[in-house]
Amino acid sequence: TKMLTVCLLVCAMMALTRAAAESHLVKRSTSCSAGWSTINGRCFRYVPNPMTWAKAERNCRSMGANLASVHSTQDYHQIQWLILTATHQYKDTWIGGSDAEEENIWFWSDGSPFHYTNWCHGEPSNSHGREGCLQMNFGGQKCWNDERCNVHFPSICVKRG
Repeated sequence: TKMLTVCLLVCAMMALTRAAAESHLVKRSTSCSAGWSTINGRCFRYVPNPMTWAKAERNCRSMGANLASVHSTQDYHQIQWLILTATHQYKDTWIGGSDAEEENIWFWSDGSPFHYTNWCHGEPSNSHGREGCLQMNFGGQKCWNDERCNVHFPSICVKRG
């Protein structure tokens, strides 16, 4: 019976080890691919070449992503850190917010709810008559600004892991 007990223990350990290894593989496959950074369970990528908001969104979509949506202060600061690490400065950067369809109806291009905001004082202002796209790292406070969509900025893309 000792032999049977030892055999059962060894078999149980092998099964548990295999299960642990398989769950590790599943976890690993949801992490971000090369060139992407994990922030709060999503994958982000800084795109340094300046382009219009629409071209930046199209570029993100070509990588299976969208311009980044931001859902918390923590998200925002980690995205800022990603830009700072890539450029050594807080560059004006496109993210996925837009009210181009209808003034003051803001939405994220990835379809997620637009609840969190980080507008600079007095923004969104629509001061140039048609500022329908969302820029981050604006001004001294490095907050959000509505900007004309044809301005050329670098961008941040996001996709699920």
